[in-house]
Amino acid sequence: MATWPVLSLTTFLPLVGVLFIAMLNDDEAGARNARWMALGTTLITLVISLNLVWRFDPGSPEFQFVEKHPWLGGFGTYHMGVDGISLPLVILTTAIMPLCIGASWRAITVRVREYMIAFLVLETLMVGTFSALDLMLFYLFFEGGLIPMFLIIGVWGGPRRVYASFKFFLYTLLGSVLMLLAIMAMYWEAGTTDIAVLVHHTFPQNMQPWLWFAFFASFAVKMPMWPVHTWLPDAHVEAPTAGSVILAAILLKMGGYGFLRFSLPMFPHASADFAPFVFTLSVIAIIYTSLVALVQEDMKKLIAYSSVAHMGFVTMGIFAATAQGVAGGIFQMVSHGVVSSALFLCVGVVYDRMHSREIATYGGLVNRMPVYAAVFMLFTLANVGLPGTSGFIGEFLTLLGTFRINITVATLATFGVILSACYALWLYRKVIFGGLEKPSLAHIRDMGWREIAVFAPLVVMTLWLGFYPKPVLDMSAASVTALLDNYRHALGPTKSAALGK
Repeated sequence: MATWPVLSLTTFLPLVGVLFIAMLNDDEAGARNARWMALGTTLITLVISLNLVWRFDPGSPEFQFVEKHPWLGGFGTYHMGVDGISLPLVILTTAIMPLCIGASWRAITVRVREYMIAFLVLETLMVGTFSALDLMLFYLFFEGGLIPMFLIIGVWGGPRRVYASFKFFLYTLLGSVLMLLAIMAMYWEAGTTDIAVLVHHTFPQNMQPWLWFAFFASFAVKMPMWPVHTWLPDAHVEAPTAGSVILAAILLKMGGYGFLRFSLPMFPHASADFAPFVFTLSVIAIIYTSLVALVQEDMKKLIAYSSVAHMGFVTMGIFAATAQGVAGGIFQMVSHGVVSSALFLCVGVVYDRMHSREIATYGGLVNRMPVYAAVFMLFTLANVGLPGTSGFIGEFLTLLGTFRINITVATLATFGVILSACYALWLYRKVIFGGLEKPSLAHIRDMGWREIAVFAPLVVMTLWLGFYPKPVLDMSAASVTALLDNYRHALGPTKSAALGK
């Protein structure tokens, strides 16, 4: 389909930027040039990735832009491609990266070259994770992303950055070791590591639960699901603003993507058997972490717990295994990537001015920062799931898809929507409304042109996807339909009927 390797170019172009930045001098001029080179590289990567959208055939469930070359002596191949499930996440990655560079423009003043290099390497590994069609290649990209993120938190983070970075690294690595064992077992069973072949391979039913749990251990930590979510608030609080953006917008989505790419199609019987288990964890995540968010004193921590709750909707929708549930899960991942990015950037705006994330530090900002107050309000309402914003579409579809399977689970999850309104609006009221009583806020300035330029694309995407979600839903529709058809065929008519499909 592709006459030139557009997917490999999108994946590895950031490394070209890394080479140029590495040759710069370690001085003020070098730092300034590193910023511009990183921004230019991410913008060019975004433009090239949009070529994938323009040439993508949404009516085909097959992998497109496929590239396949021998690698690792037959054990693995360099096999890349995207479908309607992975392409939205690739575009989300390339679209968020320039905003991260823009948000870091003045916030990062030490080791600027190394910081930009870490982000560009991370972009390559994230795009590669969503594009890999070989198990070993996927594993290398998936695990490789830990290293630059570990450095971003550990070098440029807050006072407890070393603790947070090691906690993040060890949690995610432990689950991934089990996934590596499962990959080897799958290779011995199927004789291949080709994902396109494995989705049609029938693994023995007595083997599926073990493989499912091995992959689940890795993806549940990455999402993160309750109760393996405790690394996330620490990582968010200590990470620099752009690190929090990438963590919430992209890295969390790798878990949901893994469930869609591996768990459902490759282990259908285990996925159906353990769906009630996933529903239970999802509901606990939605309600419990929303209650925890209500008592937070740190803005980043509140938004971090909010992310855990919103990912609960994603896992619930995916394992409902209905068209609305899976489509809603994919849309919710894209929407959350946009909205959570904006919320962490909103925290970064006031942190750059006051160097505090404590909610008690602020109050009455609308009097001095009206533009900021308007932007913060839009993304707060999108996080709540207000109709007309992208947050509503994803939550509504996941609830609708789950309702067809389990009314109790859908009803309990709906309470999470109410609780999200409680903590989000409480945060907004404490920070934005009231009198400007604190002397330290008397001279705080509103957002400048650079900050407005960073927020503008996120505002447009939130409203556009809220009123017109068709592009994302149409892009994924054929792949979702094929995934669910294969899933039900693998289960057989008796088991499918028992699950209410």
